[in-house]
Amino acid sequence: MLGYRPVVAPLMVVQSRGVSLPPVERVQAILVTSGNAIPLLPETHCRLPLLAVGEATAARARAAGFAQVSSADGDARALAALTVRSCHPDGKPLLLVSGRGQGQGLAAALRASGFRVVRRTLYAAVPVTMLPDDARGAIEAGGIEAVLLFSAETARQCVRLLRAASLRDAVRSMEALAISQPTAMALRVLPWRRIRVAEQPNQDALLAMLR
Repeated sequence: MLGYRPVVAPLMVVQSRGVSLPPVERVQAILVTSGNAIPLLPETHCRLPLLAVGEATAARARAAGFAQVSSADGDARALAALTVRSCHPDGKPLLLVSGRGQGQGLAAALRASGFRVVRRTLYAAVPVTMLPDDARGAIEAGGIEAVLLFSAETARQCVRLLRAASLRDAVRSMEALAISQPTAMALRVLPWRRIRVAEQPNQDALLAMLR
């Protein structure tokens, strides 16, 4: 749509943790911090309201069969604000599903607002050991104009892989487009041509920088 040819380079591999979830009748709503959690939610929970951190995650939830989906269109702070507006502290507990190492701050903020929160780690995002061959080849050939980073963790992993592949100086001709300030901070150890930060921490704002 934007006229670019994307080179997809997954930097993390999602591994299911196989945890059990509370039954539907004991949950007020499901909070989701990443689209990676959506395929791991059982069909039985599709009738619950689902609050997603951003529109991309919300779209995956709708495609998976969730009928009551709301998007915070932002980050964890925005998701907390949406939850406070949409849910009741004196109601049933909230089910917060996320990846390993995620969601603690959101759970703490909601508990401070009077909510009961059941947090479940559905998956672990495990770093890959090297850049995909097509991505490395495109970088070595000078064929990459911009690199889009969707989290601080993937930014740190990107830096590690570029260094391991001896491609540190290759980024001088490339822009780094970061979804947030923490993501940009993780990238600043490399000599990018320019680092830009999305106006809002979501996919649409990140893609808008390509226009």
